[in-house]
Amino acid sequence: MKRIAVLQSNYIPWKGYFDIIRSVDEFIIYDDTQYTKRDWRNRNLIKTRQGLKWLTIPVKVKGRFTQTVNETRISNNKWAEKHWKAITYHYNKARYFNNYKDIFERAYKKASGLEYLSQVNLLFITVINQILGIETKISDSTEYVLEGDKNQKIISFCRQTGADTYITGPSAKNYLREELFIEAGIELEYFNYEGYSEYDQLFGSFLHNVSIIDLIFSTGEKAKSYLKSYDEHIRGYTGI
Repeated sequence: MKRIAVLQSNYIPWKGYFDIIRSVDEFIIYDDTQYTKRDWRNRNLIKTRQGLKWLTIPVKVKGRFTQTVNETRISNNKWAEKHWKAITYHYNKARYFNNYKDIFERAYKKASGLEYLSQVNLLFITVINQILGIETKISDSTEYVLEGDKNQKIISFCRQTGADTYITGPSAKNYLREELFIEAGIELEYFNYEGYSEYDQLFGSFLHNVSIIDLIFSTGEKAKSYLKSYDEHIRGYTGI
């Protein structure tokens, strides 16, 4: 039995993103699809004394957004220094910030020299996976031959990887045709993002929809225990 998930890369994603990664045997980053503006590809949220703050990577966008995510270039390499200064300023009082400061500082220095958004996102996903002890295989969608609509492409991923189970977020119910997966012998399971435990968080009322770095700086080595997939016997999704 092999489980896969397919998602576009996000910049320093929230905990649910890494929960899905940890729940599968192979995670495919689908970045040869259209780049979307004002989305999670090049930005994410952190908590601050003044409320939520966007950290946004500046990118070059062609005409009517016909470029793919992996074709999207970064427009100014000073963003990395700016983001790291903001993170340091707002999280330096977090209980475990100093435990991970050097790791993230090195990552941001490396990121400042990268040309493409996908490269930056993969760098941080890899670093955070290591921190969380996630060993899931990470693949690039360009390694696979795809054709057809969204449903057919996902089925192609499953067939080429030998997967019999596809894990996805609940919003996919709006476009996935479940009968096609049944015909292909592939089980669909929708990840459940509800019911995450709260933790000691800086700056007022608790918020779940922030970058995973908030959880890491706040809980340290215990961060992975706040992922539903941490208990291998209790998966964080529900089948159809």
